[in-house]
Amino acid sequence: MIHPLHRENHLIERIGWLRAAVLGANDGIISTSSLVVGVAAASSSANDALVAGIAGLVAGAMSMAAGEYVSVSSQADTESADLARERKELAEHPEAELAELAAIYVARGVEPALARQVAEQMTAKDAFAAHARDELGLAEHVVARPIQAALTSAATFSVGAVMPLAIAYLSPSTLVAPLVSGGSLVFLAILGALGASVGGASILKPTIRVTFWGAIAMGATAAIGALVGHAV
Repeated sequence: MIHPLHRENHLIERIGWLRAAVLGANDGIISTSSLVVGVAAASSSANDALVAGIAGLVAGAMSMAAGEYVSVSSQADTESADLARERKELAEHPEAELAELAAIYVARGVEPALARQVAEQMTAKDAFAAHARDELGLAEHVVARPIQAALTSAATFSVGAVMPLAIAYLSPSTLVAPLVSGGSLVFLAILGALGASVGGASILKPTIRVTFWGAIAMGATAAIGALVGHAV
């Protein structure tokens, strides 16, 4: 028996918006800082780098929103089709669906007789919800939400992109590349730690991971920008 004062707070309920938020902010920082650093390495004008960064912010936010919406909408369409198919099967073959539900519980370790009893009780309460959850693996906290994902990604991308842009705007023209690179790595480390903390995961590994790949991205664009700048 669960004590009435015992409450559990499972962080899996945050996974939908947390994934979109972390992805958006991370992409905003890395994409914009890499663009600014690349242009700064190719041009002596800090204004060129700033303009490129602003253009990258707008284009990136729109791209993130569109990409998330299309991707998550496809997932939602698949989920809706599966749910419609399941509803039809429940209406046409209720006994077969009951046996299927009982078999799922048996596969999870429940004795066959008890599994049948549980399946009957779950079916009596809400057969569709039971099959959606236990057969299809669809629950409220994992259902695809295209608009939420699109808006979250666009907003967090913009927030992430503003950070390196602010550094570029405030930096002397000769120090744009190193200051944006260093500041962006700090922002990425903070983001990695924050995302891990909100998700209830260990902080060190995500922080190192996001900082490492951010450094690789900025280093690559800086090298390419310098080569192109000298060649042109």
